[in-house]
Amino acid sequence: MVRATTSARENFDRDGFVVIEDLLDTTELESFGAAVDLGVRTRVGADDRQVSEKSLYEQSFQQCANLWEDNPDVRGLTFHQELGEMAASLLGAETLRIWHDQALYKEPGGRETDPHQDWPLWPIGPARQITAWIPFEGSTLHGGAMGYSPGSHRLGLAKFSDITREIRSEPYPYFDHSEMAAPVWVEAPIGSVVFHHSLTVHQARANASDQMRRVYCIIYFEDGCVRSRPHWHQSLDRQGIQEGQPVRGPITPIAWPRPQGDVPEPPTDMGHPPRTGFRV
Repeated sequence: MVRATTSARENFDRDGFVVIEDLLDTTELESFGAAVDLGVRTRVGADDRQVSEKSLYEQSFQQCANLWEDNPDVRGLTFHQELGEMAASLLGAETLRIWHDQALYKEPGGRETDPHQDWPLWPIGPARQITAWIPFEGSTLHGGAMGYSPGSHRLGLAKFSDITREIRSEPYPYFDHSEMAAPVWVEAPIGSVVFHHSLTVHQARANASDQMRRVYCIIYFEDGCVRSRPHWHQSLDRQGIQEGQPVRGPITPIAWPRPQGDVPEPPTDMGHPPRTGFRV
């Protein structure tokens, strides 16, 4: 069992994020990293544009979601039971489903990722989601490390920040940014996983190194969450889930608990996940 320690749960509850060291070993990281690399190359294809020629969103990272669906070797990571168990124990949930997985590869010279909360981007409620942020080679301040505003998940909703640069208007009450703590920048050693709550304000530094920042995320939600708003999201619309209905189906299967080695088959009749980027 790899349940969170009392200290880790207390830190997560207080700060909205926590670093769990040595959760993955180097053999796993090498194997899964190679599988995700292949998935990203297949999705991105030939793209010889300079970073400066790309949209602001693309300059922040190459984003490829639902890689588990078309990459069998990635499924063992998306449905990794030790990761799922840790996420469940931090969130205090008995059962977790997959909202989606995603590679977030920040190229050398890639710009910073703007401060934002995840939950306003997702039409799912209540806010019972947790992200496992997995840097295959660890993360450094020079190479695009993450920063988290401690306790921001307990303040409610910040002024909406749509990092996709789409024009949106959300009828949410916002908290005053003066209440928010300055970000804590996290350098995660190799083998570490950083978990954060869906309401935690977070951001990432620019990648000033000459290496790709190779990160994979698994986003979990507590079973029983429902579709909260009508705006499009592939995790919902591909499954035909209507507002107020529970988010359940083959695109959002049970992530934890599952029998060891048991991974779900991807759906074959619900369309394909977005090739790159992610409409929200």
